[in-house]
Amino acid sequence: MEQEILKKGRTKPDWLKIKLPDNQEYTQVKKIVETHNLHTICQSGRCPNMGECWGRGTATFMILGDICTRACRFCAVKTGRPEAVDTKEPMNVAKSIQLMNLKHCVITSVDRDDLKDGGSNIWQQTILAVKELNPNTTIEVLIPDFKGNIENIQRVITAKPNVISHNMETVRRLTKQVRRNSDYDRSLSVLKYVAEAGLRPKSGIMLGIGETEKEILETMDDLRNVGCEVLTIGQYLQPTKEMMEVSEFIHPDIFKKYEEIGLEIGFKYVESGALVRSSYHAEKHVI
Repeated sequence: MEQEILKKGRTKPDWLKIKLPDNQEYTQVKKIVETHNLHTICQSGRCPNMGECWGRGTATFMILGDICTRACRFCAVKTGRPEAVDTKEPMNVAKSIQLMNLKHCVITSVDRDDLKDGGSNIWQQTILAVKELNPNTTIEVLIPDFKGNIENIQRVITAKPNVISHNMETVRRLTKQVRRNSDYDRSLSVLKYVAEAGLRPKSGIMLGIGETEKEILETMDDLRNVGCEVLTIGQYLQPTKEMMEVSEFIHPDIFKKYEEIGLEIGFKYVESGALVRSSYHAEKHVI
């Protein structure tokens, strides 16, 4: 099965065009966010699905600041020395979710390798605060690898979000090139630990950065072998000129084939498409 691609240097294909949202729930969420200066990764990450997700009552929040201790080549989040942890953040996030009247929320964070606990205490407190103020809101967390520290991962598990996600981002061969200070097998071990704890593990990969079809299928197999139940597959899009370039644009038919393969090998949910991101249709992935 050969990948149908458009080589770099051409304009973006039609399937990467974003439809502007037009519904009452999106407008309401947007107004609340702007009026109260709330921070969502939907906006700062320029997610192409922001309108659709907000229109369904779903949004993604980033905790532990906006400065990451790693310098991944696909991510536009600032890198450097982070500021001190904000102990009020857990309750502020919970109140924001309450104010936005969200049915489902996704929480992610920067990597905080500067902290002994990797930020896991704030992670735990945030999940518990969201549950306290929003008992009817389901929660997905997109966590870092915490350098594989089991104690830190366990803090998140103990808070019992509905879904725990950790993204592989790419295939084994490209991991060191794409994800600074990360490790392919360590990421798999995080997902395995989540699965063994009885929670729903989820992961995501990007296409169009030089991977081969064989490598994609191997990564999908690796994820299933550690118990991963949900997979998102999307097109990498270069966020700034400083980031790595897009190697190829993958045709929608190829994304569809990967979706079908993923379901055949046992994933419960597979979201596969050019504009798919980690939190796309996240509310559907809850146990």
